[in-house]
Parts: sequence; structure tokens; C-alpha cells
Amino acid sequence: MDMLSFRHEVFFEVASLLSFTKAGQVLNLSQPAISKHIKALEDNYKTSLFERFGNGIRLTDAGRILFTHLREASAIKNRLEFELSTNVDEFNAKGELRLGASTTVTLYIIPEILSAFRRQYPNVRISLMNRNSENVLAALGNNVIDLGIIEGQTKTTSANYRYFLSDEVILVCSPKSELWLRESISLDELRNYPVALRERGSGTLASIKSALESKKFKISDLNSNISLGGTEALKNFLLVDDCLGFLPLRSVQKELAAGTLKQVFVESLQIKRRFYFIQRHGTENNPFAQAFVRFALQAHNITL
Repeated sequence: MDMLSFRHEVFFEVASLLSFTKAGQVLNLSQPAISKHIKALEDNYKTSLFERFGNGIRLTDAGRILFTHLREASAIKNRLEFELSTNVDEFNAKGELRLGASTTVTLYIIPEILSAFRRQYPNVRISLMNRNSENVLAALGNNVIDLGIIEGQTKTTSANYRYFLSDEVILVCSPKSELWLRESISLDELRNYPVALRERGSGTLASIKSALESKKFKISDLNSNISLGGTEALKNFLLVDDCLGFLPLRSVQKELAAGTLKQVFVESLQIKRRFYFIQRHGTENNPFAQAFVRFALQAHNITL
């Protein structure tokens, strides 16, 4: 945000995070220093920019106006920096790309793509936030990230979606399970065995729920009394427990090959999911997000 004053940068961080404390951590400033910059900005504009409610803060009408224009200015600054730095050589592109991705993408899909992208654009500052799909969508709406990759499409109208790739979720178990010696079970039999699930807000859980409902089977019909946050946490639990669990195929390929987990086929049940790039409306021209989307699509097609 060099095109604007440092006080505007402080305001932008506080408005994005709706927290003086979190903005101070990002900017390496004390809370009194943050408050001082905001007060100076309010004195300059002769209006309040934030109001307190309970233990939090929210933007006033004037604060929302300023935040909207600063967001536009930030987008202009990013495009200007990108175009000027690549005018001579794309290798010299400078700027920042803030990514957010669901667990499966972060752990099993994006690392190789991200590494190759960084080699092509070594001067672009890249950050990657790993959250479940629900939280990635929230981070996008709060301007914490520029581009997200999530599982499935929600009903929200606040974001643009672009298809990226597809994946499969499978049922697995360890040798501790009664089903280790069986290849398949019926959907009705699935009720009889303990199942560990992902946490609420997980795209994987949403895909399982949707697939089961298409077979007139509710997720509450499963014998499940444990949920774990994150694919790796669930996988590590299944390795030492007799529970069944639904996991992305990409996440258990090594374990399937090593024989520490095996797939249990459920007759007539197939769980496919689609991953999408998401951007806030009005930010589709973010040059770094555009460059990353093009690069990721090309890289994925090459690896297929």
C-alpha cells in the first residue's frame, strides 16, 4: 500500500481483520500505536471509522466507504506493480499473492504447483492459509486472502467460482477393523460399524453428506461419535483405531500402497467432489491471482 500513507495501511489491516490486536501482530506494532494511527486518521477525516460492540469492533458507514476505496486502491497498486515489473521480463514480476486452500488441496495438490510458480515468479511474495472450505470462504469475504481453492460450490453470491479439478473420497480402515478381510459392504451394513468423520465445515464432510443423501441415507444414520479436524488427524487416528473413515484418495495413496490402510468399497456409493478457485466479485482482475490460476490449470493438465 505504498501509494497511500502508513496510516491508511494500518486502517486497512484493522478493517480487514476487525481487530486492533491482530492488525498489530501483522504490522509489528503495539495496540496503542495502532490506536494512535486510527485516531489520527479519524481526526483527518473528521469522523469515526470504527465503533465498538461487546468485545469487538465494526466499521462505521464512513469506515466502510474508506475501506472500499482502499481495497480498490490496493488492487490498482497490485496491477500497476505487476505490469511495470513484467514490462521488461515476466521473471521480474513483483507483488503479493495471498492464497487460501482447503486441507486436501494444501497438503496433496498445491505444493508442487506452488513450488513451480515460485520459480517462475521468484519476486512475488506468496502466503498460503490452510483452513477447511467454510473458513477459506470466510477469509475471502474478509479480504484476508486474494484467491481461494475450496471443495464444492456454496449458495453464496459473494464469490466467483472457476472449476479446477476433481477428486474422489473413499472409505478406508486399518487392520484393527473387522472389515480388514472384506472387500466390500452394502450401504445398509455401513450402519453397523463405527465411523470417524471430519469436522463441521469440512468440504470432505459436505461431499460425504451429499453422496449419502442421494442414496436416501442420512449422515446421522452412521455410527459416529468422533470427528477430527483435518485430513492428517483423521488418517493418523484411523491407523491406530478400528473405526472406518472417509478420506480423499490422494491423501491415502502411500498408506494403501504400504498396506497400512485398505479401501472398503460400499456398494452403489461413489463420492466425487470438485474443487474450485474462488475470488471476490470485483477482484477478478487481480494480476497475481490470474497468473496463478492460469499456471495451476496448465500444471494440472500437464500432470494428468
